[in-house]
Amino acid sequence: MSVSLIPPYSPGLNPIEQVWSWLRQHYLANQSFNDYNDIVSQVCRAWNGFLECSDRVTKMCSRDWIELIS
Repeated sequence: MSVSLIPPYSPGLNPIEQVWSWLRQHYLANQSFNDYNDIVSQVCRAWNGFLECSDRVTKMCSRDWIELIS
């Protein structure tokens, strides 16, 4: 198995960048937080909201060139 490294800054190739963008657009944009625990709570809420739809997770995190090993 060969490992193919992506450039250090390549948001178009890194699926997590699209996930962060979705989280910001749907949950985290334009908010202020009271304290650290509030930040953790809001990010957990956003993450759980993202995971509610498995099709969304699959669509946003899949790439033709990524070979997932199970």
